Amino acid sequence: MTALIIHGHFYQPPRENPWTGEVEAEPSAAPYHDWNERVHAESYAPNAAVNNYARISFNFGPTLLSWLERHHPDTYQHILKADRESAAQRGGHGNAIAQAYGHAILPLCNERDRLTQVVWGIADFRFRFGREPEALWLPETAANDATLALLIDQGLRYVILAPEQAKRIRVGSEWLDVSGGKVDTTRAVRFEHPDSSGRSITVFFYNGALARAIAFEKALTSSRGLVELFRRAAQRGDLVNVATDGETYGHHFKFGDLALAHALGVEARQAGFGITNYGEYLDRHPPESAVEIENGPEGEGSSWGCAHGVGRWTRDCGCHTGGEPGWNQAWRDPLRVALNFLRDDAALKFENGAGELLRDPWVARNDYISVLLDPERERKEFLARHAVRALSETEHVRVLQLLEMQRSALLMFTSCGWFFSDLAGIETIQVLRYAARLLDLQKQLGFDVPRKEFLELLANAKSNRPDKGNGAEIFVRSAEPHSVSPEPAGVS
Repeated sequence: MTALIIHGHFYQPPRENPWTGEVEAEPSAAPYHDWNERVHAESYAPNAAVNNYARISFNFGPTLLSWLERHHPDTYQHILKADRESAAQRGGHGNAIAQAYGHAILPLCNERDRLTQVVWGIADFRFRFGREPEALWLPETAANDATLALLIDQGLRYVILAPEQAKRIRVGSEWLDVSGGKVDTTRAVRFEHPDSSGRSITVFFYNGALARAIAFEKALTSSRGLVELFRRAAQRGDLVNVATDGETYGHHFKFGDLALAHALGVEARQAGFGITNYGEYLDRHPPESAVEIENGPEGEGSSWGCAHGVGRWTRDCGCHTGGEPGWNQAWRDPLRVALNFLRDDAALKFENGAGELLRDPWVARNDYISVLLDPERERKEFLARHAVRALSETEHVRVLQLLEMQRSALLMFTSCGWFFSDLAGIETIQVLRYAARLLDLQKQLGFDVPRKEFLELLANAKSNRPDKGNGAEIFVRSAEPHSVSPEPAGVS
């Protein structure tokens, strides 16, 4: 029996106003209030209704799960239940896997931020699903050796990558070139830790042709046609596995949720497929070969969403979505330069300011996710674990403001800020709102605020729409006016 694994990456960028924690109206999502509500109605809820989460491997972005928990608790609970049911059916291997917390491109993060993104993603998963994750979805599958080494360090068992991210496979003592998507996706392989310790993580490369057919070539028009594609792929081996955005099923492709449900619930089984997930499959088929991955230009990483490594999130590489003829994305580099400047400045202020109150500010930051997940219970325990002494109420508030400053610094690198066609898009404005929140908190904390230097760097980013101006003008007009509350979310 051929194993069939479908993975859905379900994710929306954090859309909340950083000062109020509420999602404001997004007219482009009409007739819905905002894009979260629209995608929920078209994908998240329908996939729950037809029980797809119990049939597929999946991950949900932590910030999206937080929104679902508050606004659509029935859908949220169905997702958790589907993981429990799948674990009971598949030898303890639930369908859900974790995701790096803020959907930043991990190879482009500095080492400290990369660690926090992974640690927060694992902690969020543990809190919600009540178990340890076996894997963590890398945003945009962006990876390099350092990123995969971190997953090994964190005890994760496997990772899902695009076939184009494979470079060489070792069979016995011989290395075979599998670059350009030539890797055999019907076999799990092993990535060995660069420190020569013998530790490793299993890599599953998904079937790229199937993923493209589902995401872009209308394979969801017919469940019968979809299973025929599975059948053809199965002629090459005993595993067919595919990964796409989960929103493909219902949002990107209307009624795709129904096609998937019928394909997996009826027709694939009739065609001789065994529906499973990666954890259960790995128990029976451990990797026999080692792999080297594509590390991209200058080792900055490779991904599923950019033919130029991870250029889409740092420069005008030619990859974009939409836009008008003649537009460019030269704004990406100065945007990242400006935010890197703000991140590094905030890091120094955090380290110095928190160092007076916390034993190790960076260890405390990694643990701050516990407060975000359960503030009423965890605040006091968090301070007991990390404070150098009993803090006054004023010092307590200051610690939380410092940590909220760091949370904003992490969220302002959400990948969607660079993905689309123009600097003035709502996704880029959202990351700038987190930058504005960071500056606002610095002001409250009594620091010298580097707003002038930040705007000078940001002004080098130019919108393709003359009426929108440059990054500094967009920031002043569309990001700063959202400063409506003097208190950070973690302080109330």
